[in-house]
Amino acid sequence: MTGMNENPLDLLPEVLLAASAVLGLLLGAWLPRRRQWLIGAMAGAACIGGIVAAAIAAAGPVETAFGAAFAIDPLTATSRIVILGGTLLVLALAMPRLYADPRETEFYVLLQLAATGALVLAGAQDLLLLAAGYLLASVPAYALAGFRKDDPGTEAALKFYVVGALLGVLMLVGITVLLAAGRATAYPMLRSEFAEAPAGLVAVGTLALLAGLLFKAGGVPGHFWVPDAVQGSSAPVAAFLTTIPKVGALAALYRLAAVPLADADLPWADLVAVLSVASMTLGNLAAFFQQDVKRLLAYSTISQVGYLLLPVAVAGRTDLDQEALLYYLSGYALTNLGAFAVVCALPEAHTIDDYRGLARTQPALPASLAVCLLGLVGTPPTAVFLGKLEAFSAALDGGYAWLAVVAAVNTVASLFYYLRWIAPAFLARAPAGDSPKTSRTAAVIAYGAATGSVVLGLLGGIVLDVLGGPLAP
Repeated sequence: MTGMNENPLDLLPEVLLAASAVLGLLLGAWLPRRRQWLIGAMAGAACIGGIVAAAIAAAGPVETAFGAAFAIDPLTATSRIVILGGTLLVLALAMPRLYADPRETEFYVLLQLAATGALVLAGAQDLLLLAAGYLLASVPAYALAGFRKDDPGTEAALKFYVVGALLGVLMLVGITVLLAAGRATAYPMLRSEFAEAPAGLVAVGTLALLAGLLFKAGGVPGHFWVPDAVQGSSAPVAAFLTTIPKVGALAALYRLAAVPLADADLPWADLVAVLSVASMTLGNLAAFFQQDVKRLLAYSTISQVGYLLLPVAVAGRTDLDQEALLYYLSGYALTNLGAFAVVCALPEAHTIDDYRGLARTQPALPASLAVCLLGLVGTPPTAVFLGKLEAFSAALDGGYAWLAVVAAVNTVASLFYYLRWIAPAFLARAPAGDSPKTSRTAAVIAYGAATGSVVLGLLGGIVLDVLGGPLAP
């Protein structure tokens, strides 16, 4: 234990969120129903405090904590800010809907615990900590999916749990196999051991581990839960499930590729490239004729995983990989949450037809929707445009030109189903009757997220310079 850094302040963002969840659970048992919003406010304060702590830590040196099990580097710092910022937006979307709900406190606690799991995934530099982060990010999320206790929510939670439990067990088996192959769980030690370990054993363990992380990311082959879980859960929960765990899982995948698997005799890059193509193609094809807006966004998020895997596939092969992944994750999180904020703002609009003629009665909302959906396509000057450009450049620079071409073709194809949603809102005539009910809080968040996506895109050069730097040793 000599020399082991066990300073809890190194994990201050994670500690703040976890402590807020525990304290909130205790206080919630005593607060009257109409005062439980205070637990949500405390959760928001924990997120803001965590963002400040992460920003301060990002300005410091790259280091590790708790026996090198947790990394404090640009990858962790950016993931912390994105995860905590995204959780803060989800809290803002959920609080007006949950006011005076009998289980309001429980929702905030589950949300914070799941976000803490995503934070652990992003910074984990040890297989055992990675497993703990996976479980912490998964179990509360199962409860969130079925939080409404109605038939769609129950089905969503059941499918989510069954797929997660299966792939979680497979992931634990993979960790066991990798422990046998590398005789360690710490990433730096595994990197040297894998170079001499039996390639077959390392390959089996890596495949099993990859399956679990792709479940959290919502990519092929762990994508089966996404459409039903997103459609069956409430809109704020759907926004959370398609954004926050994805950030932690993709950061974990990148760290695995860049550290323990960097010197292993495995076709890791080719495998990730194939999964990238499968995710973006399947997501786009399945989204083409969807009518339910949440289900459309669910397949959209599967396709986005494909693009986000491009920098992972070329990890260590180019200097553009880390910046491309982190910037794309930031832009995607803001833009995807903006699209879901529009869905939250119109709680009675469930299908594309429900948005017909919306621009004639509430022009700001469809304008925000158009910015976010076209942003997900990759339209300038939004953040996802520059993120995709950086990801494509990383793939080209890393020797995967064919992958960049396939991703570009998929990007053009995705424009079809996004326009199927946007066009009726602007071009069709609104149906007779009253204008749809609107949530002002969610509408404001939608306006802010759409504006933020454009601003982040315009400031892309400055932001990209900040995202560079070495990973923790």
